[in-house]
Amino acid sequence: MRNPRLTSLAAAVTLSALTLTATPASAGETSSLGTAPAISWGACSKLPSIPGVPAFWNTPECGTLTVPLDHGKPNGESLDVAVIRIKAKGTKQGSLVFNFGGPGDDGVDSLGSFGSMFGALGERYDLVSFAPRGIGRSSGVDCGNSKTIERFLGLRARLGVPAEREVALKATRAFIKGCEKNSGKILPHMGTDSAARDMDALRAALGEDKLDYLGFSYGTQLGAVYATLFPKNTGRMVLDAALDPTQSTRKMAINRLRASQKAYETFLADCVKRGCSLGRDAKAADRTVKRLVGKLDRKPLGVKGRKLTDGLAVTAVMAALYAEQMWKPLETALVKAGKGDGAELLQMADAFTGRRPDGSYNDLMTGAFGVACFDDPARPGLKQLIKEEAEFLKISPMFGGSTPLCSMWPHKGDGTGRAVNPVGAPPIVVIGGTGDPATPYEGSVSLAKKLKSGVLVTYKGNGHGAYLSGDKCVAGTVDSYLLDGKVPAAGTVCGSAKAGS
Repeated sequence: MRNPRLTSLAAAVTLSALTLTATPASAGETSSLGTAPAISWGACSKLPSIPGVPAFWNTPECGTLTVPLDHGKPNGESLDVAVIRIKAKGTKQGSLVFNFGGPGDDGVDSLGSFGSMFGALGERYDLVSFAPRGIGRSSGVDCGNSKTIERFLGLRARLGVPAEREVALKATRAFIKGCEKNSGKILPHMGTDSAARDMDALRAALGEDKLDYLGFSYGTQLGAVYATLFPKNTGRMVLDAALDPTQSTRKMAINRLRASQKAYETFLADCVKRGCSLGRDAKAADRTVKRLVGKLDRKPLGVKGRKLTDGLAVTAVMAALYAEQMWKPLETALVKAGKGDGAELLQMADAFTGRRPDGSYNDLMTGAFGVACFDDPARPGLKQLIKEEAEFLKISPMFGGSTPLCSMWPHKGDGTGRAVNPVGAPPIVVIGGTGDPATPYEGSVSLAKKLKSGVLVTYKGNGHGAYLSGDKCVAGTVDSYLLDGKVPAAGTVCGSAKAGS
Protein backbone atom coordinates (compact mmCIF):
# COMPACT_ATOMS: atom_id res chain seq x y z
CA MET A 1 0.00 0.00 0.00
CA ARG A 2 1.93 3.19 -0.25
CA ASN A 3 2.61 6.41 -0.85
CA PRO A 4 1.01 9.80 -0.86
CA ARG A 5 1.48 10.60 -4.57
CA LEU A 6 -1.76 11.68 -6.29
CA THR A 7 -2.67 12.86 -9.78
CA SER A 8 -5.84 14.73 -10.71
CA LEU A 9 -7.62 11.62 -12.05
CA ALA A 10 -6.00 8.56 -10.50
CA ALA A 11 -3.87 7.82 -7.50
CA ALA A 12 -0.52 6.49 -8.66
CA VAL A 13 -0.40 4.08 -5.81
CA THR A 14 0.38 0.45 -5.11
CA LEU A 15 -0.36 -2.18 -2.49
CA SER A 16 2.15 -1.92 0.27
CA ALA A 17 -0.05 -4.02 2.48
CA LEU A 18 1.01 -7.16 0.65
CA THR A 19 0.74 -9.68 3.46
CA LEU A 20 4.07 -10.28 5.23
CA THR A 21 5.69 -11.86 8.50
CA ALA A 22 9.06 -12.08 10.32
CA THR A 23 11.58 -13.74 12.63
CA PRO A 24 13.60 -12.44 15.60
CA ALA A 25 16.38 -9.99 14.79
CA SER A 26 19.90 -9.53 15.97
CA ALA A 27 20.96 -6.76 18.32
CA GLY A 28 22.19 -4.67 15.40
CA GLU A 29 25.25 -4.01 13.29
CA THR A 30 27.49 -1.00 13.06
CA SER A 31 27.79 -0.70 9.30
CA SER A 32 27.06 -2.66 6.16
CA LEU A 33 30.29 -1.64 4.39
CA GLY A 34 33.78 -1.01 5.59
CA THR A 35 34.46 1.83 3.14
CA ALA A 36 31.93 4.46 2.16
CA PRO A 37 31.08 4.20 -1.56
CA ALA A 38 31.09 7.29 -3.73
CA ILE A 39 28.29 8.83 -5.79
CA SER A 40 29.02 10.90 -8.88
CA TRP A 41 26.20 13.40 -9.16
CA GLY A 42 24.95 14.70 -12.49
CA ALA A 43 21.84 15.69 -14.42
CA CYS A 44 18.69 13.56 -14.06
CA SER A 45 17.14 12.05 -17.16
CA LYS A 46 13.43 11.95 -17.96
CA LEU A 47 11.94 12.72 -14.56
CA PRO A 48 8.12 12.51 -14.69
CA SER A 49 6.06 15.60 -13.96
CA ILE A 50 2.70 16.08 -12.29
CA PRO A 51 0.58 19.08 -13.34
CA GLY A 52 0.07 21.59 -10.56
CA VAL A 53 3.05 20.52 -8.45
CA PRO A 54 5.31 23.53 -7.77
CA ALA A 55 8.83 23.76 -9.17
CA PHE A 56 11.92 22.80 -7.17
CA TRP A 57 14.07 25.36 -5.41
CA ASN A 58 17.19 23.59 -6.69
CA THR A 59 17.63 21.40 -9.76
CA PRO A 60 17.51 17.68 -8.87
CA GLU A 61 20.76 15.75 -9.23
CA CYS A 62 21.02 12.04 -9.96
CA GLY A 63 23.70 9.39 -9.60
CA THR A 64 24.35 5.74 -8.90
CA LEU A 65 25.42 3.92 -5.76
CA THR A 66 27.34 0.68 -6.26
CA VAL A 67 26.50 -2.05 -3.74
CA PRO A 68 27.11 -5.80 -3.56
CA LEU A 69 24.50 -7.90 -5.37
CA ASP A 70 24.78 -10.30 -2.44
CA HIS A 71 25.70 -8.57 0.82
CA GLY A 72 26.93 -11.93 2.07
CA LYS A 73 29.61 -11.71 -0.62
CA PRO A 74 30.81 -8.08 -0.42
CA ASN A 75 33.66 -8.69 -2.87
CA GLY A 76 31.47 -10.46 -5.40
CA GLU A 77 29.27 -9.13 -8.17
CA SER A 78 27.95 -5.59 -7.74
CA LEU A 79 24.72 -3.77 -8.47
CA ASP A 80 24.00 -0.12 -9.24
CA VAL A 81 21.26 1.62 -7.26
CA ALA A 82 19.83 4.82 -8.76
CA VAL A 83 19.80 7.85 -6.43
CA ILE A 84 18.37 11.39 -6.55
CA ARG A 85 19.12 14.48 -4.46
CA ILE A 86 17.60 17.96 -4.16
CA LYS A 87 19.93 20.20 -2.21
CA ALA A 88 18.62 22.20 0.75
CA LYS A 89 17.28 25.69 0.18
CA GLY A 90 19.23 27.16 3.07
CA THR A 91 21.90 26.01 5.49
CA LYS A 92 22.05 22.23 5.34
CA GLN A 93 21.65 20.28 8.58
CA GLY A 94 21.87 16.87 6.92
CA SER A 95 20.33 14.53 4.37
CA LEU A 96 16.78 13.19 4.65
CA VAL A 97 16.23 9.88 2.87
CA PHE A 98 12.75 8.94 1.60
CA ASN A 99 11.09 5.68 0.66
CA PHE A 100 7.62 6.12 -0.81
CA GLY A 101 6.41 2.56 -0.44
CA GLY A 102 5.25 -0.10 -2.79
CA PRO A 103 7.59 -1.99 -2.35
CA GLY A 104 7.67 -1.20 -6.09
CA ASP A 105 8.03 2.57 -5.96
CA ASP A 106 10.98 4.13 -7.80
CA GLY A 107 12.01 6.85 -5.38
CA VAL A 108 13.97 8.68 -8.08
CA ASP A 109 10.81 9.24 -10.11
CA SER A 110 8.67 9.97 -7.04
CA LEU A 111 10.96 12.51 -5.40
CA GLY A 112 11.72 13.96 -8.83
CA SER A 113 8.03 14.48 -9.63
CA PHE A 114 6.47 15.67 -6.37
CA GLY A 115 9.39 16.23 -3.98
CA SER A 116 8.74 19.98 -3.98
CA MET A 117 5.71 19.21 -1.79
CA PHE A 118 8.25 18.59 1.00
CA GLY A 119 9.43 22.20 0.84
CA ALA A 120 9.40 22.75 4.61
CA LEU A 121 11.82 19.87 5.08
CA GLY A 122 13.84 21.04 2.09
CA GLU A 123 14.65 24.29 3.87
CA ARG A 124 17.38 22.54 5.90
CA TYR A 125 17.69 19.05 4.48
CA ASP A 126 19.08 17.71 1.26
CA LEU A 127 16.14 15.58 0.13
CA VAL A 128 17.34 12.19 -1.07
CA SER A 129 15.65 9.08 -2.43
CA PHE A 130 16.55 5.99 -4.41
CA ALA A 131 15.10 3.22 -6.51
CA PRO A 132 15.53 0.11 -4.34
CA ARG A 133 17.28 -2.85 -5.93
CA GLY A 134 15.10 -4.53 -8.51
CA ILE A 135 12.89 -1.47 -8.81
CA GLY A 136 12.64 1.03 -11.66
CA ARG A 137 16.01 2.52 -12.55
CA SER A 138 17.81 -0.01 -10.35
CA SER A 139 17.59 -3.13 -12.53
CA GLY A 140 13.80 -3.11 -12.41
CA VAL A 141 12.03 -6.46 -12.53
CA ASP A 142 10.77 -7.38 -16.00
CA CYS A 143 8.06 -10.05 -16.00
CA GLY A 144 7.57 -10.39 -19.73
CA ASN A 145 5.10 -9.12 -22.28
CA SER A 146 2.25 -6.83 -21.37
CA LYS A 147 -0.45 -9.37 -22.23
CA THR A 148 0.95 -11.88 -19.73
CA ILE A 149 1.19 -9.20 -17.03
CA GLU A 150 -2.28 -7.79 -17.71
CA ARG A 151 -3.81 -11.26 -17.67
CA PHE A 152 -2.28 -11.88 -14.25
CA LEU A 153 -3.10 -8.46 -12.78
CA GLY A 154 -6.67 -8.64 -14.08
CA LEU A 155 -7.43 -11.88 -12.23
CA ARG A 156 -10.22 -12.17 -9.70
CA ALA A 157 -10.43 -15.95 -9.88
CA ARG A 158 -11.74 -17.98 -6.95
CA LEU A 159 -9.32 -20.72 -6.00
CA GLY A 160 -12.21 -22.63 -4.48
CA VAL A 161 -13.86 -22.93 -7.91
CA PRO A 162 -11.98 -25.60 -9.95
CA ALA A 163 -12.35 -23.94 -13.36
CA GLU A 164 -11.34 -20.51 -12.04
CA ARG A 165 -8.50 -22.06 -10.04
CA GLU A 166 -6.95 -23.49 -13.20
CA VAL A 167 -7.14 -20.11 -14.90
CA ALA A 168 -5.41 -18.49 -11.91
CA LEU A 169 -2.67 -21.12 -11.72
CA LYS A 170 -1.97 -20.91 -15.44
CA ALA A 171 -1.78 -17.10 -15.43
CA THR A 172 0.41 -17.10 -12.32
CA ARG A 173 2.83 -19.66 -13.79
CA ALA A 174 3.17 -17.61 -16.97
CA PHE A 175 3.78 -14.43 -14.96
CA ILE A 176 6.48 -16.05 -12.78
CA LYS A 177 8.12 -17.62 -15.84
CA GLY A 178 8.45 -14.18 -17.41
CA CYS A 179 9.96 -12.73 -14.21
CA GLU A 180 12.50 -15.58 -14.00
CA LYS A 181 13.42 -15.37 -17.67
CA ASN A 182 14.02 -11.64 -17.72
CA SER A 183 15.12 -10.87 -14.16
CA GLY A 184 16.41 -14.13 -12.71
CA LYS A 185 19.68 -12.56 -11.64
CA ILE A 186 18.17 -9.97 -9.28
CA LEU A 187 15.18 -11.94 -7.93
CA PRO A 188 17.16 -13.97 -5.34
CA HIS A 189 18.51 -10.71 -3.84
CA MET A 190 15.40 -8.51 -3.61
CA GLY A 191 14.58 -8.80 0.09
CA THR A 192 14.02 -5.89 2.45
CA ASP A 193 17.09 -6.95 4.42
CA SER A 194 19.26 -6.30 1.34
CA ALA A 195 17.49 -3.00 0.63
CA ALA A 196 18.14 -1.86 4.21
CA ARG A 197 21.84 -2.65 3.81
CA ASP A 198 21.85 -0.68 0.56
CA MET A 199 20.30 2.21 2.47
CA ASP A 200 23.12 2.12 5.02
CA ALA A 201 25.60 2.25 2.15
CA LEU A 202 23.70 5.30 0.89
CA ARG A 203 23.96 6.92 4.32
CA ALA A 204 27.72 6.41 4.26
CA ALA A 205 28.03 7.72 0.69
CA LEU A 206 26.16 10.87 1.69
CA GLY A 207 28.71 11.41 4.45
CA GLU A 208 26.14 11.15 7.23
CA ASP A 209 26.86 9.54 10.61
CA LYS A 210 23.15 8.93 11.14
CA LEU A 211 20.31 8.13 8.75
CA ASP A 212 17.45 10.64 8.98
CA TYR A 213 14.52 8.99 7.23
CA LEU A 214 10.89 9.44 6.20
CA GLY A 215 9.18 6.26 5.01
CA PHE A 216 5.63 5.72 3.78
CA SER A 217 3.67 2.45 3.80
CA TYR A 218 6.13 -0.33 2.83
CA GLY A 219 8.79 2.27 3.56
CA THR A 220 7.84 1.88 7.23
CA GLN A 221 8.85 -1.77 7.07
CA LEU A 222 12.12 -0.84 5.39
CA GLY A 223 12.80 1.79 8.06
CA ALA A 224 11.97 -0.58 10.91
CA VAL A 225 14.25 -3.28 9.49
CA TYR A 226 17.01 -0.70 9.02
CA ALA A 227 16.70 0.41 12.65
CA THR A 228 16.90 -3.24 13.68
CA LEU A 229 20.05 -3.88 11.67
CA PHE A 230 21.72 -0.53 12.35
CA PRO A 231 20.30 1.06 15.52
CA LYS A 232 23.51 3.01 16.15
CA ASN A 233 23.30 4.50 12.66
CA THR A 234 19.64 5.46 13.00
CA GLY A 235 18.89 9.15 13.33
CA ARG A 236 15.50 10.89 13.26
CA MET A 237 13.04 8.46 11.70
CA VAL A 238 9.35 8.91 10.84
CA LEU A 239 7.19 6.01 9.59
CA ASP A 240 3.89 7.14 8.03
CA ALA A 241 1.02 4.72 7.22
CA ALA A 242 2.86 2.04 9.12
CA LEU A 243 2.55 -1.71 8.91
CA ASP A 244 3.87 -4.31 11.32
CA PRO A 245 5.74 -6.91 9.22
CA THR A 246 6.17 -9.20 12.23
CA GLN A 247 2.48 -10.10 12.20
CA SER A 248 1.50 -13.41 10.63
CA THR A 249 0.53 -13.41 6.97
CA ARG A 250 -3.02 -14.39 7.83
CA LYS A 251 -3.42 -11.71 10.50
CA MET A 252 -2.11 -8.99 8.22
CA ALA A 253 -4.45 -10.11 5.44
CA ILE A 254 -7.45 -10.08 7.78
CA ASN A 255 -6.61 -6.63 9.16
CA ARG A 256 -6.08 -5.24 5.66
CA LEU A 257 -9.37 -6.66 4.40
CA ARG A 258 -11.26 -5.22 7.34
CA ALA A 259 -9.65 -1.84 6.75
CA SER A 260 -10.39 -1.96 3.02
CA GLN A 261 -14.02 -2.94 3.64
CA LYS A 262 -14.37 -0.17 6.21
CA ALA A 263 -12.94 2.38 3.75
CA TYR A 264 -15.31 1.14 1.02
CA GLU A 265 -18.30 1.52 3.33
CA THR A 266 -17.10 5.01 4.30
CA PHE A 267 -16.91 5.89 0.60
CA LEU A 268 -20.47 4.68 0.06
CA ALA A 269 -21.74 6.67 3.06
CA ASP A 270 -19.94 9.77 1.82
CA CYS A 271 -21.40 9.26 -1.65
CA VAL A 272 -24.94 9.10 -0.24
CA LYS A 273 -24.32 12.19 1.86
CA ARG A 274 -23.32 14.09 -1.28
CA GLY A 275 -26.27 12.78 -3.31
CA CYS A 276 -25.11 9.50 -4.78
CA SER A 277 -25.65 8.48 -8.39
CA LEU A 278 -25.06 4.86 -7.40
CA GLY A 279 -28.07 4.59 -5.08
CA ARG A 280 -30.23 6.49 -2.65
CA ASP A 281 -28.66 4.78 0.36
CA ALA A 282 -25.44 2.88 1.10
CA LYS A 283 -27.02 -0.55 0.61
CA ALA A 284 -28.44 0.42 -2.76
CA ALA A 285 -25.12 1.92 -3.85
CA ASP A 286 -23.31 -1.24 -2.76
CA ARG A 287 -25.73 -3.36 -4.80
CA THR A 288 -25.02 -1.20 -7.85
CA VAL A 289 -21.27 -1.68 -7.52
CA LYS A 290 -21.54 -5.42 -6.90
CA ARG A 291 -23.95 -5.80 -9.81
CA LEU A 292 -21.40 -4.10 -12.07
CA VAL A 293 -18.57 -6.32 -10.84
CA GLY A 294 -20.69 -9.43 -11.34
CA LYS A 295 -21.60 -8.33 -14.86
CA LEU A 296 -17.91 -7.79 -15.68
CA ASP A 297 -17.13 -11.25 -14.31
CA ARG A 298 -19.57 -12.78 -16.81
CA LYS A 299 -18.59 -10.50 -19.68
CA PRO A 300 -15.71 -8.00 -19.49
CA LEU A 301 -16.36 -4.58 -20.97
CA GLY A 302 -14.47 -3.63 -24.13
CA VAL A 303 -12.40 -0.44 -23.94
CA LYS A 304 -10.45 0.51 -27.08
CA GLY A 305 -9.21 -2.99 -27.83
CA ARG A 306 -8.80 -3.94 -24.18
CA LYS A 307 -11.10 -5.48 -21.58
CA LEU A 308 -12.21 -4.11 -18.26
CA THR A 309 -12.46 -7.26 -16.14
CA ASP A 310 -14.05 -7.61 -12.75
CA GLY A 311 -10.56 -7.86 -11.28
CA LEU A 312 -9.45 -4.57 -12.83
CA ALA A 313 -12.69 -2.88 -11.74
CA VAL A 314 -12.08 -3.94 -8.12
CA THR A 315 -8.48 -2.73 -8.46
CA ALA A 316 -9.80 0.67 -9.54
CA VAL A 317 -12.11 0.83 -6.52
CA MET A 318 -9.22 0.01 -4.19
CA ALA A 319 -6.98 2.58 -5.86
CA ALA A 320 -9.55 5.33 -5.35
CA LEU A 321 -9.99 4.48 -1.68
CA TYR A 322 -6.38 5.56 -1.07
CA ALA A 323 -7.37 9.24 -1.15
CA GLU A 324 -10.66 11.05 -0.46
CA GLN A 325 -9.96 13.30 -3.46
CA MET A 326 -10.61 10.25 -5.63
CA TRP A 327 -14.02 9.35 -4.23
CA LYS A 328 -16.10 11.61 -6.47
CA PRO A 329 -14.19 10.55 -9.63
CA LEU A 330 -14.71 6.93 -8.57
CA GLU A 331 -18.46 7.46 -8.31
CA THR A 332 -18.49 8.98 -11.79
CA ALA A 333 -16.37 6.18 -13.25
CA LEU A 334 -18.60 3.49 -11.74
CA VAL A 335 -21.73 5.11 -13.13
CA LYS A 336 -20.17 5.38 -16.60
CA ALA A 337 -19.05 1.76 -16.50
CA GLY A 338 -22.60 0.74 -15.62
CA LYS A 339 -23.69 2.48 -18.82
CA GLY A 340 -21.07 0.71 -20.92
CA ASP A 341 -18.13 3.15 -20.74
CA GLY A 342 -15.32 1.59 -18.70
CA ALA A 343 -12.52 3.93 -19.80
CA GLU A 344 -12.20 5.87 -16.54
CA LEU A 345 -12.30 2.80 -14.32
CA LEU A 346 -9.63 1.18 -16.49
CA GLN A 347 -7.51 4.32 -16.26
CA MET A 348 -7.68 4.19 -12.46
CA ALA A 349 -6.68 0.53 -12.48
CA ASP A 350 -3.80 1.29 -14.85
CA ALA A 351 -2.45 3.99 -12.53
CA PHE A 352 -2.50 1.48 -9.70
CA THR A 353 -0.83 -1.35 -11.63
CA GLY A 354 1.75 0.80 -13.42
CA ARG A 355 0.50 0.40 -17.00
CA ARG A 356 1.97 2.99 -19.36
CA PRO A 357 0.06 4.69 -22.21
CA ASP A 358 1.98 2.57 -24.74
CA GLY A 359 0.68 -0.64 -23.15
CA SER A 360 3.87 -1.64 -21.37
CA TYR A 361 4.11 -1.93 -17.59
CA ASN A 362 6.57 -0.40 -15.20
CA ASP A 363 7.57 -2.52 -12.22
CA LEU A 364 5.31 -0.80 -9.71
CA MET A 365 3.57 -4.11 -9.06
CA THR A 366 6.06 -6.64 -10.42
CA GLY A 367 8.84 -5.25 -8.26
CA ALA A 368 6.49 -5.20 -5.28
CA PHE A 369 5.71 -8.89 -5.74
CA GLY A 370 9.42 -9.68 -5.99
CA VAL A 371 10.14 -8.05 -2.64
CA ALA A 372 7.03 -9.20 -0.78
CA CYS A 373 7.26 -12.84 -1.89
CA PHE A 374 10.98 -13.01 -1.14
CA ASP A 375 10.47 -11.56 2.34
CA ASP A 376 7.68 -13.99 3.20
CA PRO A 377 9.02 -17.40 4.30
CA ALA A 378 5.51 -18.87 4.45
CA ARG A 379 4.52 -21.07 1.52
CA PRO A 380 0.97 -22.35 2.21
CA GLY A 381 -0.38 -25.15 0.04
CA LEU A 382 -3.40 -24.88 -2.22
CA LYS A 383 -5.71 -26.48 0.35
CA GLN A 384 -4.76 -23.84 2.93
CA LEU A 385 -5.13 -21.03 0.38
CA ILE A 386 -8.65 -22.18 -0.47
CA LYS A 387 -9.56 -22.34 3.21
CA GLU A 388 -8.22 -18.81 3.79
CA GLU A 389 -10.01 -17.53 0.70
CA ALA A 390 -13.38 -18.59 2.13
CA GLU A 391 -12.53 -16.80 5.37
CA PHE A 392 -11.40 -13.65 3.57
CA LEU A 393 -14.53 -13.49 1.38
CA LYS A 394 -16.72 -13.45 4.49
CA ILE A 395 -14.81 -10.43 5.76
CA SER A 396 -15.01 -8.57 2.46
CA PRO A 397 -16.96 -9.93 -0.51
CA MET A 398 -15.56 -7.08 -2.59
CA PHE A 399 -11.85 -7.39 -1.80
CA GLY A 400 -11.56 -10.87 -0.29
CA GLY A 401 -9.77 -13.62 -2.15
CA SER A 402 -6.45 -15.38 -2.33
CA THR A 403 -3.55 -15.73 -4.72
CA PRO A 404 -1.07 -18.58 -5.17
CA LEU A 405 1.69 -16.19 -6.27
CA CYS A 406 3.98 -16.23 -3.22
CA SER A 407 3.35 -19.94 -2.67
CA MET A 408 4.64 -20.53 -6.20
CA TRP A 409 7.43 -17.93 -6.05
CA PRO A 410 10.80 -19.62 -6.73
CA HIS A 411 12.89 -17.64 -4.24
CA LYS A 412 12.21 -17.92 -0.52
CA GLY A 413 13.63 -15.52 2.03
CA ASP A 414 14.61 -16.34 5.58
CA GLY A 415 12.33 -13.83 7.27
CA THR A 416 15.06 -11.27 8.05
CA GLY A 417 13.30 -8.74 5.79
CA ARG A 418 10.41 -8.74 8.22
CA ALA A 419 12.34 -8.78 11.47
CA VAL A 420 11.82 -5.86 13.84
CA ASN A 421 13.74 -5.71 17.12
CA PRO A 422 15.77 -2.52 17.33
CA VAL A 423 17.87 -2.16 20.46
CA GLY A 424 19.36 1.26 21.19
CA ALA A 425 17.67 3.27 18.43
CA PRO A 426 16.52 6.84 19.17
CA PRO A 427 12.79 7.74 19.18
CA ILE A 428 11.00 6.57 16.03
CA VAL A 429 7.74 8.38 15.21
CA VAL A 430 5.03 6.04 13.87
CA ILE A 431 1.91 7.54 12.25
CA GLY A 432 -1.25 5.46 11.83
CA GLY A 433 -4.47 6.54 10.13
CA THR A 434 -7.77 5.28 11.53
CA GLY A 435 -9.34 5.22 8.05
CA ASP A 436 -6.36 3.86 6.11
CA PRO A 437 -7.55 1.16 3.62
CA ALA A 438 -4.12 -0.33 2.92
CA THR A 439 -2.10 -0.29 6.13
CA PRO A 440 -4.61 -0.63 8.96
CA TYR A 441 -4.29 1.45 12.10
CA GLU A 442 -3.78 -1.71 14.18
CA GLY A 443 -0.48 -2.28 12.39
CA SER A 444 0.81 1.15 13.39
CA VAL A 445 -0.12 0.56 17.03
CA SER A 446 1.61 -2.82 16.97
CA LEU A 447 4.74 -1.56 15.20
CA ALA A 448 5.16 1.36 17.62
CA LYS A 449 5.24 -1.15 20.49
CA LYS A 450 7.65 -3.50 18.71
CA LEU A 451 10.10 -0.68 18.04
CA LYS A 452 10.70 -0.15 21.77
CA SER A 453 11.53 3.51 21.14
CA GLY A 454 8.44 3.95 18.96
CA VAL A 455 6.17 6.97 19.53
CA LEU A 456 2.66 6.57 18.10
CA VAL A 457 0.84 9.49 16.47
CA THR A 458 -2.80 8.80 15.57
CA TYR A 459 -4.30 10.45 12.50
CA LYS A 460 -8.10 10.42 12.57
CA GLY A 461 -8.68 10.61 8.86
CA ASN A 462 -9.27 8.66 5.67
CA GLY A 463 -6.85 7.67 2.94
CA HIS A 464 -3.43 6.09 2.76
CA GLY A 465 -0.74 8.23 4.37
CA ALA A 466 -1.10 11.27 6.62
CA TYR A 467 1.82 13.65 6.05
CA LEU A 468 0.60 14.95 2.68
CA SER A 469 -3.09 14.71 3.59
CA GLY A 470 -3.20 18.43 4.30
CA ASP A 471 -3.56 17.95 8.04
CA LYS A 472 -1.52 20.72 9.67
CA CYS A 473 -1.18 18.84 12.94
CA VAL A 474 0.50 15.86 11.27
CA ALA A 475 2.74 18.03 9.11
CA GLY A 476 3.77 20.17 12.06
CA THR A 477 4.46 17.15 14.26
CA VAL A 478 6.66 15.51 11.62
CA ASP A 479 8.49 18.71 10.71
CA SER A 480 9.18 19.55 14.36
CA TYR A 481 10.76 16.16 14.94
CA LEU A 482 12.78 15.90 11.75
CA LEU A 483 13.97 19.52 11.74
CA ASP A 484 14.31 20.27 15.43
CA GLY A 485 14.32 16.90 17.18
CA LYS A 486 11.10 17.63 19.11
CA VAL A 487 9.64 14.22 20.00
CA PRO A 488 5.80 14.16 19.93
CA ALA A 489 4.02 13.69 23.22
CA ALA A 490 2.75 10.18 23.89
CA GLY A 491 -0.83 9.79 22.69
CA THR A 492 -0.71 12.63 20.15
CA VAL A 493 -3.87 12.67 18.02
CA CYS A 494 -4.36 14.66 14.81
CA GLY A 495 -7.21 14.98 12.31
CA SER A 496 -10.95 14.82 12.76
CA ALA A 497 -13.09 12.07 14.21
CA LYS A 498 -15.08 11.47 11.01
CA ALA A 499 -12.99 8.45 9.99
CA GLY A 500 -13.74 6.65 13.24
CA SER A 501 -11.16 4.79 15.27
